[in-house]
Amino acid sequence: MADYHFVYKDVEGTSTQWDDIQRKLGNLPAKAPAFKPPAYTPEKDDPKDQAWFDKMTEEELEDLEDDKDLDDDRFLQEYRKKRLTELREAAKVKRYGSVTPISSSDFMREVTQASAEDWVVVCLYKDGFAECGLLLGCLDELASRYPATKFVKIISTDCIPNYPDCNLPTLVVYRHGAVKGTHVGLKSVGRRCTPESVALVLCQSEPVLNDGKSGDDDSSREAVMAGVRRQFIERVVKDHEDKDNDDDGYNSD
Repeated sequence: MADYHFVYKDVEGTSTQWDDIQRKLGNLPAKAPAFKPPAYTPEKDDPKDQAWFDKMTEEELEDLEDDKDLDDDRFLQEYRKKRLTELREAAKVKRYGSVTPISSSDFMREVTQASAEDWVVVCLYKDGFAECGLLLGCLDELASRYPATKFVKIISTDCIPNYPDCNLPTLVVYRHGAVKGTHVGLKSVGRRCTPESVALVLCQSEPVLNDGKSGDDDSSREAVMAGVRRQFIERVVKDHEDKDNDDDGYNSD
C-alpha cells in the first residue's frame, strides 16, 4: 500500500513543508518576514515643574486647583499661584492702552464697576475747546504708557447735566467705586500741560498710574510715584534746555 504524505496550508500565510523544500531548491521566492507590531511604549507624563506650568493657559492653571498631586508640594502650589497672577496681570495690561469714549449709560459699567479692580481716570470734556484737546492729547500718551490704568472720556453735560463749561476740562479719579480725586480746569495740572505734569498731579497721593509691570505692595507703589516724579523733572529740565537753545539761536541772529 502506497504511503502518501500530504502537505497543506492550514492557515493563510503559513509555510508548508513542501514550500520550504521548494525555497531551498530556488523554485519559490524567499519567505516574507513575519509581521511584528512595534513594541508598546507607554506615554510618559510631563514632569510637574516650573516649565510644565509655564506652558499652561490661565484656564488650565485654574483647573489644577484641586489637583491632589500638588497637595504635598508647597513650591509648586506657590508657583502655580504666581503664574496665575502673571497671566491675569498680562491680560489686564492688554485690556486698556487708549482713552475710551463712553456715554452716560456706560458710566456704571465702565467706571464705577471697573474701578473695583483698576484705577479709572475720567475726563469730562467738550469738542471745540482747545484746553480739552490739549489735555486729551496728554491722556492719550499716558494711556499708552500706563495700559493697566483705565482712561475714559465723556461729554461733560452727558455725564452731569448743566455742568459749567468754565470747569472744562475736568479729571475725576475713581477707585473701588468711589471718587478719589477731582482736578478742575487746565490750571489744575500745572502752568504747562504736559503728559508728565498730568501724571504728577494724578499721582500726588496715590499711584493712580500703572504700567502693568509693578506689584501692589508698598515698595512697588512708591516706585511708580518716584518714576512719575523723575519723568516730570526730566521733562522740566529738557524744556528749559530747549528754551535756552532757542534763545541762543535768536540772539545769534
